[in-house]
Amino acid sequence: MAWKRTIGRVAFINCEPLFHDLDSSWKVLPAPPSWLTGHLLRRDCIIAPIPAADYAKNSDELVLIPDLAISSKGEVGSVLVFGSVGISEMKTIALPSDSATSSTLLRHLISERGLKPSYVEMGPDLEGMLDMCDGCLLIGDRALESARAYPDLVRMDLGAEWLEVSGHPMVFGVFAARRDSNIADVRDAFTALIGRLTAFENDLRVREEVIRISSRKSSQTIERLERYFGEVINRIDPEDMVGLQLFLKDACGMSQDPTMAW
Repeated sequence: MAWKRTIGRVAFINCEPLFHDLDSSWKVLPAPPSWLTGHLLRRDCIIAPIPAADYAKNSDELVLIPDLAISSKGEVGSVLVFGSVGISEMKTIALPSDSATSSTLLRHLISERGLKPSYVEMGPDLEGMLDMCDGCLLIGDRALESARAYPDLVRMDLGAEWLEVSGHPMVFGVFAARRDSNIADVRDAFTALIGRLTAFENDLRVREEVIRISSRKSSQTIERLERYFGEVINRIDPEDMVGLQLFLKDACGMSQDPTMAW
């Protein structure tokens, strides 16, 4: 079955270290974060990075893959609120239709400030969103590009805000598999990805090549991406797991602990 050799990936550069030079025997299915949840549930791929908030909604059908994630230990640089006014002055905030975790996290963080703006889900376009609302949330490559083009409009980095509020890292995306998947197939996919991540972490030539390719794909400078790949992290550690469990409990209302594939 083709899906057993297919791995989902977020269609942003934050996953480039995991998929650069991936063995050609694997098929890659790129999609926006929230779309990948549906692909995984429909068996279009064996594992995929999905929004942590989507895992909370589907935890009865999914298990988490150890070690892999899309996370930050503070400023993330690509999950940003933009606006011409400050957060406390925003009466309406546009949320992107391609993310579940970031939207859930923003609602939680805004609530923690005691604010009650109205939210409107829209396509992820800065100008269109700000034409309709006082503020807007953008993620991934669009957030990076908008921050480069309009730095004065950046009002909140959600990774930094979560760290300030919770004291823990923020896990935006988790790698997951269906509970009924063959564990050997899941491990094969994990081994392929962790191998590429290890090369990125330990081989300077691989890191430099990933950054050059990401620069071409995103129009970000090499210097900005050197910082970015220190802000967004693909390897999850025990400290990240504490932050993930807190987010799942406090922001998503998930009562049970996450279930790991092994």
